[in-house]
Amino acid sequence: MHTPQYFTRVEAIAILLIDDDEDDYLITRDLVEDINHQHYTLDWVSGYEQAKEWLRRDMHQVYLVDYRLGRQTGLDLLAYAQQHGVETPIILLTGQGDFEVDQLAMTSGASDYLIKKDLTADRLERAIRYSIQQASNLKKIRHLNQDLEKRVEARTEALAMAVKDLERQIAENHKKEQALRKSQAELRVALTKEQQLNEMKSRFVSMASHEFRTPLATILSSISLIDKYELAEHADRRKKHIERIKSNVHALTTILNDFLSISKLEEGKVSSHEGLVNLKDNLQEVLEEMQTQTKKGQQIKLQYQTDQDIVFLDGQIMRNILNNLLSNAIKYSPENSEVLVSAILAEGILTLNVEDQGIGIPEDEQTHLFERFFRARNVVNIQGTGLGLSIVKRYVELLHGTIDFRSIPNEGTTFIITLPIKTP
Repeated sequence: MHTPQYFTRVEAIAILLIDDDEDDYLITRDLVEDINHQHYTLDWVSGYEQAKEWLRRDMHQVYLVDYRLGRQTGLDLLAYAQQHGVETPIILLTGQGDFEVDQLAMTSGASDYLIKKDLTADRLERAIRYSIQQASNLKKIRHLNQDLEKRVEARTEALAMAVKDLERQIAENHKKEQALRKSQAELRVALTKEQQLNEMKSRFVSMASHEFRTPLATILSSISLIDKYELAEHADRRKKHIERIKSNVHALTTILNDFLSISKLEEGKVSSHEGLVNLKDNLQEVLEEMQTQTKKGQQIKLQYQTDQDIVFLDGQIMRNILNNLLSNAIKYSPENSEVLVSAILAEGILTLNVEDQGIGIPEDEQTHLFERFFRARNVVNIQGTGLGLSIVKRYVELLHGTIDFRSIPNEGTTFIITLPIKTP
């Protein structure tokens, strides 16, 4: 058995192989030695208990763990690593492909899942490199969250102390009571808003840690699988995984955009700027852009019922509203369905309807639809932040309009927006 040693060469990436088969260690050692563009050092342990000890020491930058470890499995070691806060990436190795083991590995915290018989030096090096990068990105997110929590706690504590100080001053000086009470009320409002922002941040951190991990794991898995489909007849399989990567990158972008939008709206950094806009062109451009995100067979259609094309309107806010509503309609509707957008301008009022044939909203949950982070029980398995409709409502209010809806479960939902419009 090769006992791990601590390496001081900072340029080398230290790998620990946890495998009870010496032949597999020799094969892995040869693969590591074949990697040319990065220097690696490989250590090896064969026992489960010894592996736990080295996980606790945290002297390596990546772990390669065999699925079979005597009476235990690599999944048992993954569970142990999570319980003890091990942040170093772990790649699970198996003798043959098993979709169920693959899924269990990813949900148990593995950075990647590799099949021994398919291993090459290039595939191993890529998996190690991507796993280390993914672990670094997740660590940065955690550090950012910790920093945000400390800053919010400090600001909340400062505001609470200010409130207490004002209360003492009010008791000491009755002549300034009215002015001090006014200041106290303002500070209480500020404290309440700060606490609400803290709550929103905490809920976002909880949601983002899950919503980010799933797309990242899917992207990494698809990248690894693409390597297996090198022949021309594998083009369809490669395309499938490329589409999965694109879809999950879009999901990550949507999460970030939702949070940035709600943050700017909460801080009052978004205002309406009216200008001359070609309403019909504006609507058609949005529909064309969103058509690229549709599922198989889905169609977005426009019904335009006005002869007045040029209007005074904030075109960007209008696009943001439609993008959000159409994104939901696409996401919650089946393949081969139709999304209908209608626009009617009459007597200075623009009425926009976005109608889908999707899963609808349960009747007993419809009153919560525009609340931040609200997600109906029938969409829990579909990715989303629960911020989209809250953002839409705030945008509509910026344009001095109203938003309403009607929905029937398993038949579809229609959103109705009315906006006051000026014409030249």
